[in-house]
Amino acid sequence: MKILKSIFAVTCFLLILTTSIQAQEDNNFMLNLTEFTVKFGHDANFTDGVKKWNKCYKDNGGKNTWNVWNRVQGSGNVYVMASRMDSWAEMDASDPASKACSSIAYSSIIPHIESSSFSTTKYMPELSKNEGLGDNTLVWVYNFKVKNTLAFNEVVKDVVSTVKQKEGSNRGYWYSVIGGNGADYFVSVPMKDFAALDTKIDSVWKIYESVHGAAKTKAAREKFSASLSDAWDYAYTLSKDLSMN
Repeated sequence: MKILKSIFAVTCFLLILTTSIQAQEDNNFMLNLTEFTVKFGHDANFTDGVKKWNKCYKDNGGKNTWNVWNRVQGSGNVYVMASRMDSWAEMDASDPASKACSSIAYSSIIPHIESSSFSTTKYMPELSKNEGLGDNTLVWVYNFKVKNTLAFNEVVKDVVSTVKQKEGSNRGYWYSVIGGNGADYFVSVPMKDFAALDTKIDSVWKIYESVHGAAKTKAAREKFSASLSDAWDYAYTLSKDLSMN
């Protein structure tokens, strides 16, 4: 609770880094996401501050890792930091390297942040790609606000299993959001780069129809649509120079 309160007191950048860990072979993990909206005209200051913080953290023997993604569309200049943890107990852990760099966070990062938000999500391996992110530098994230969880999950599991049956693998990484008032679920679909978007591929509904026919596809799409109260999507590019791997 101490960490969460500090996050919403706008000391989030410093403290959330203490929950970052290296990827584990076990798929039963949680993903912490911290979203920063950077003040207009402050991008260079913000990114320079993050680079200073990362160097300080590394110089002080910091062991945690994370990825930083920059949102492509929408209002404002938004960055999202993603880190993994295996249990809630890791939220109580301290990180001496992080504390050693606190002055940089307060002087060179926080002044350039307009707003921030934090969420914790649970990975859904049964619906997700088996392969890791690899050298992909772009992800397209589809968010879903759900009003009928049972119907939503029934359709998603049916469609995802059909795509896997047809293509041999699932297309993205699925997460359920724990608490909060944003999306309830999201799927992150990795791509090598923007050029990959020019490659024409069948939609998941097209694949579903090729296996189950038009009538069942129509019914599944209607059931899926009725299960949602909202849906939105954004593309994000990997900021390698701001990440710590």
